[in-house]
Amino acid sequence: MIKLIKTAFKDESKFKSLENVYDLYDQLQYSENLNEMASSLYDWLEDKYKVTNINFYLFDMECNKNTTILKYGEEFTLNDEFVFYFIINTHTDINAIVSFKASSLAQYDVINDDYSFIEAAFFQISPILQNGIIKKHHIEASSIDSVTDVYNRKYLIERIHKIISLSSDEEEKNITFLMIGIDHFKAVIDEFDYDIGDKVLIELAKVIHGNIKDFDIVARLTGDEFLIALLDLPASSYAIEIAQRIIEKFAQTQVVIDEKKDLVLKKTICIGISSYPQDNKKIAEVLKNADSFLYEAKNKGRSQYAVYSKDELSSIDLF
Repeated sequence: MIKLIKTAFKDESKFKSLENVYDLYDQLQYSENLNEMASSLYDWLEDKYKVTNINFYLFDMECNKNTTILKYGEEFTLNDEFVFYFIINTHTDINAIVSFKASSLAQYDVINDDYSFIEAAFFQISPILQNGIIKKHHIEASSIDSVTDVYNRKYLIERIHKIISLSSDEEEKNITFLMIGIDHFKAVIDEFDYDIGDKVLIELAKVIHGNIKDFDIVARLTGDEFLIALLDLPASSYAIEIAQRIIEKFAQTQVVIDEKKDLVLKKTICIGISSYPQDNKKIAEVLKNADSFLYEAKNKGRSQYAVYSKDELSSIDLF
């Protein structure tokens, strides 16, 4: 760093590059999470070096898995021409790789000429990024289901209560819950094993995510049950449409049991539906309603749904 400072005092353009290093540090140090850090980093690269192609992802060495944090511009790999990259080591199983690509030889030469200052900038911000990565990993470890990558029950309930407490509009407080259970899931474990059971759960999570909005919330409860919180629905009938769509899509989903033998498995689900605050002003009671009517749906057969009704509640056979 001292060498760069000496260079900057002899060259006005390099002094500007040195200022850029500290500009990036200032931008990132007040970021609240890793996504904000990644966005600020992209803004800095675009503003200072006209970079429009960037990948920012986490690499989990334990499970050999990439998680994209930010991606802009055209597709590229680390081995492509005009590509620069930096590895942020957290001294854990999870590291970050930030790569960006120049759009032309002229732009590449500009970046390459200033590379020592860009490298210094990354060195300066590494502790900030490290903290962001560790914080993200800690939060996810305590709130994300390890099998399906959806939230756990605790996180969903905390999030729902926060949404309700922060909402000033009564309509925004309307939340419909879908309680989902896989029909005869235990038979999958008995006939195959827990790994196949996990595959079924993963496929169901994919179907759920593919049929709800980005701001809706999904959690896995225990075993084969999932809970969806549908937010800001224009009408209760939409919840039924979504439930029917999820039921139909999952019934068509093939879970691969053995690729070599071309063996696949198909399963079905049932769904119980209850809404807050229409059905009850206590979230715990609404969830209990949704759970009870999941059993009502299962009593009807496979691929069924049941909507909470106070009149029908007393007649449900839960066992």
